[in-house]
This record gives sequence, C-alpha cells and structure tokens, in this order.
Amino acid sequence: MLNWNILSHEEAKISPDFEKTLKIYHDTLSSPDTGFFHLPQNKDLLNETKAVYEKMKHKNYFIHVGIGGSALGPDMFLKALGSKKGVEFIFVNNIDPDDLHRQLSKVKIKDALIYIVSKSGTTAETVAAMSILAGELNKAGVTEDQYQDYFVFCTDPVKGDLRKISSQWSVQTLSVPANIGGRFSVLTPVGFLPMLFAGIDVEKVLNGAAQIQKKLTDPNEGKDFFRLACWIKTLHDKGINQTVMMPYSSLLKEFSAWFVQLWAESLGKDGKGLTPIPAYGATDQHSQIQLFMEGPNDKTLFLIEVENFSQDFSLKNTISGEAFQMLSPFNLSTLMKAEFEGTLAALKENQRHVVHLKISSVNEEALGQLVLFFECLTVLIGRIIKVDPFNQPGVEGGKKYANSWLKSHS
Repeated sequence: MLNWNILSHEEAKISPDFEKTLKIYHDTLSSPDTGFFHLPQNKDLLNETKAVYEKMKHKNYFIHVGIGGSALGPDMFLKALGSKKGVEFIFVNNIDPDDLHRQLSKVKIKDALIYIVSKSGTTAETVAAMSILAGELNKAGVTEDQYQDYFVFCTDPVKGDLRKISSQWSVQTLSVPANIGGRFSVLTPVGFLPMLFAGIDVEKVLNGAAQIQKKLTDPNEGKDFFRLACWIKTLHDKGINQTVMMPYSSLLKEFSAWFVQLWAESLGKDGKGLTPIPAYGATDQHSQIQLFMEGPNDKTLFLIEVENFSQDFSLKNTISGEAFQMLSPFNLSTLMKAEFEGTLAALKENQRHVVHLKISSVNEEALGQLVLFFECLTVLIGRIIKVDPFNQPGVEGGKKYANSWLKSHS
C-alpha cells in the first residue's frame, strides 16, 4: 500500500474555514459529476474495452494518437510496466513533422491499430495526425470502407466529430465519460485499450485505485491525507509555490510528466498555482538536486521510493580501485537505496520541504494507487486555494488564437 510521510520543520496550519472546505471536497468526490473518483467501481468501461480488444488483438503495432491527457497517462503506464505481448507502441502526441516521419518509418501501417483519442473530436493536433494516418493507409491500398479494420476511436459518449465519423466509417468507438476530463481519464478506455494490448492487468490497476480510494475517505486513515494538503497550502501561502516530482525509478520517469500536466493544468489559474518540476532519481542527483538542495527554498519535493525491484545485479568485482571495492559487497538496488536515503537526509538537514512516498514495487496496483492519490490531492489542493481544478481556460485561449492564425493564412 502507498504510504507517505512529511519531512519538514513547517507545521500544517488549519485555516478557520478548513472544515467547510473539507465538506466541499467530500461533496465533490461523492458527486456523480466527479467521475474519476468512481472509476474503480465502473466495470462497464473495462468490459466494453475488452470487447474491442478481442476484435483487434491480432495487430502488431499500436499507434496511439492523442495529446495531453489523451496520451500522457497511457504512455506513463506503458513505460512503467512495459509491453508483455510483443506489440510495438507508437505514441503520436505532438505535431513535429520530423518526429512523426521517424515514427511512421518504423511501422507497417497495414499491421497497425490506430487509436484516436479526443473527447471533443476537434483537437487540432489529433485531427492533423488522423488525417495523415488516413493518407498513409490510402497509400498502402486501404480504402475508406476498410477503415473499420484499422481505426478505433475514443471520444465523448454522444457528441463530437469522431462520433459522426465513426458512423460513416463503421469504426468501433469507446467512450470517455462526460464527467471525466482528459487529465483525469487514464483509468478509462483512454488507458485501458493500450494496457490490454501491452498485457497489463487492468483489474489489478483498478484494484490498487480502489485501495487508495478507501484509505483516503476513511475518517481515521484520511486524516494524514488532509494534513498533507493543509501543509502544502501553508507552504503555498509563504511563497513556496513549486512542486518537484522525483521518483527513484527510471520506469517512473513518465509518471513525473503525467503529474506535471495534472498539477499545472488543474491548479495554475486565477493568478495562483504550484509550478510542477519533473525529475527522477538517481539521475537528477547529478543535475537538478544541486538547485533543490542549495537553491531558493521555494519548493515542495515529492520523493517516491521503490522498496523492491523485480530485477537486480551484483556489484561484486575484482577491479582495482577504492570506488570499485567499496561497492563490491552490494547489489545495484542497495546502491539505489543508499542514494535515496542519502538525498532524503541531506534535504532534511538543509530544511527543505519533502514528502517521502513509498511503494512496494513498480506494478499495476502501485500505479493505480499513485494515480488516484495524486488526482484526489490535486482536487483537494484546488479547493483549499480556491481554484477550479477541472477547467483549463488558459489552454482554451491558446487554441482560439491558433485557429484565428490558421484562418488568416488560409
């Protein structure tokens, strides 16, 4: 089970209206409008996804087309847990022509499933990539009446351009529930279909999320969670408005990227916010940790420890040299543990603000726990600092001006 511990000289300050805010938070989670919190119990979405998978599981390539929350979560799960079935995954999550050319050069397009993920069905980057991939299919001799054998859509349950196109092309379509925003959507068909193709046990992912769901809402066990949120708010009010996510695992590097979108897009508005910074250990001990350790003390750091690695290497050797012989009695995982503990102690000594999180290993249950934990923490922080954690007006403004630019140059 995911555990966390605050290492800081700062005490959490409970604001006079915290009980009121807490009630708003509980009402938010219990509301049917907050769909992400209820996903562990929604088995229909997984069953629908499994039915699509059974029809398309013969494909050798999985091309996932989406941007932001439509891609970061699935990519994070695949990078963390790997593909156990030999399917090659391509994530088309940007509009860089050079990168897309390089990606498509590796794919036999007629052996590919193309998964188009866009809740609105109008996301410019996704529409562009879909247009290109349809053209690639045409070059390979695939006609529009055959698209149903290559495309699967994931979009709004009832509306949007992809719904209309799916009817025209007879393409199988999965739903992103209307009450779930993109950055909260990884535990829906957005993430389920690529997970199934990779051989990831989705039931275990949802079970992990259900475990943390129960823990966070328990009247007693939930107290530490609320204390954590109050502590972050206390620091926020003192100008400590940057948040570092630093898992000690290369497999969780993309988890930091997923967290960055969740935290920034949910909390950065109305002149408020907590700027997220991605990092991972032990690599960033040789770069960013210098700033985190001795730079401005304006950061909260989440350090994630992995207790057990599934693989290990002995460092036993006969190479001359003090550094080699010092490590010779140990395994590689022991060195990672030593570096984690050393960094933790040094940060504490320098009076940095640290949350030590611990998972048993990088597996399905742990990722399910981490995802729901940080989604809930994000919503609670949003309520405490009085911003809406579910909208993204700043993102929409950029889209509007991009569309205006295109129209002026057409």
